Amino acid sequence: MVNIENEKRREKEVMRKDHKKMIACIGMAVMLAASMLQGCGGKDEKTGESQVTADIPGGATEEAGGDKAPSNEDLLADMKEFATPDGTASIHLDSSWTTEDMGVEFWLGTQSKNGADAAILMQFPKAGITLPVDSMDSMKEMIVEAYGVSDQADTQAPEIPELENVSAQTCTISADGQSGDAYVAYGETDYAFYAIMFAMDAGIDDDAIASIKASLSSFHEEPIEVENNFTAEITDTIRWFNASYAILTAANGWDTNLFGGLPANDQSTELEKQMLDEWWGVTDRASADENLEWILTEGHRADFAENMGILADAGVDSVAEEERADFIKENYDMTDEVAKIYADCLTLYEEKGADALAGWDYCRALSLMGYYYHAGYYTEEEALDKSLEIAQTLQPLFGSWDELVDSYLAGYEYWSEESSEERRAIYEELKGEEDNPYAVDYTMTLEKTW
Repeated sequence: MVNIENEKRREKEVMRKDHKKMIACIGMAVMLAASMLQGCGGKDEKTGESQVTADIPGGATEEAGGDKAPSNEDLLADMKEFATPDGTASIHLDSSWTTEDMGVEFWLGTQSKNGADAAILMQFPKAGITLPVDSMDSMKEMIVEAYGVSDQADTQAPEIPELENVSAQTCTISADGQSGDAYVAYGETDYAFYAIMFAMDAGIDDDAIASIKASLSSFHEEPIEVENNFTAEITDTIRWFNASYAILTAANGWDTNLFGGLPANDQSTELEKQMLDEWWGVTDRASADENLEWILTEGHRADFAENMGILADAGVDSVAEEERADFIKENYDMTDEVAKIYADCLTLYEEKGADALAGWDYCRALSLMGYYYHAGYYTEEEALDKSLEIAQTLQPLFGSWDELVDSYLAGYEYWSEESSEERRAIYEELKGEEDNPYAVDYTMTLEKTW
């Protein structure tokens, strides 16, 4: 039995679910939640018994007569403003509370003096930073996974100034074997997505919710104007470059209108250096050049041709197309999905040869130009000049964006051994957006404009 090597992978893409820095930050936040749960009325998951009881700091207790609950103004009078370390977001909480280091400058962690209650304000900027969040849905999924959220129940959305698409839930959160009641509010601005979590020892009753809503009513955002040192005018030629890797840019939650998907600043330099080292093995100009040379002269085209040749030599090419996947699965250690991908790849190889994956290799080469520029391995002019050279080689190989994307997605399936359905959906979504990156004419004359 022939053994096809599936590990000839010299690089990996940046994927929104694989960000070590943010995972570490989430871990710190979960530890804070665990500390809070252990210090308050959290329940031991093994016994289900409450450990400690405490009063709710700043709680909304009724007045002596029991006929009138305090207003937001009354509750806010006993609170003070707490802000994220970078000052981009703030909220009022009980004045006796203290802050906890969350390990990231745009997250705020606070807890009551006795550790009974806590609040965590999580901000996910929409641009200029790599995070495992690129939508309200992905943020909510991350919170559920990171905090062991269960028993979710939708509740009336609070009024949070400056936030749109606001929603809220009561739930149970779990950390380090402890569980407790929590209230989570979600929303977004043009600048960022937000999740604001409150965990209360005494439970999330009407008094707690009144206090929480008072805090949320004080929310304020002070967005940072993102520095961008890219100097060239974004002409149609540069838009063409950006469009060639726009699917990857969007998958990473970056801006398809920017060269390389990010503003050029110290933050993107640090980010790209880390990413290039981790996923591409690029650490300096020499390794950047070597990596680029490989993808332009060999890339996955060479690996693809080799493996398709192995299948052909094994007689798979003589099998009817509709039966190839079953044949491959029977003779190779592959799942149904991977066998189908290889069967489709063989048919594609028979029709177009190794260049069937040219869109995949060359689009990724173009994306590397942005990464190399942001990391400081190429100057702006060097990155743009090389982008033009690559684009002029790539453009004649296909007749439209659709044809190029078909090749790119075929390469993605071959490389990842996974369906490209999600990537295809990103492409279709981008084409429907107001600033559609594919609005630029595929057949335009590519020329130096910088």
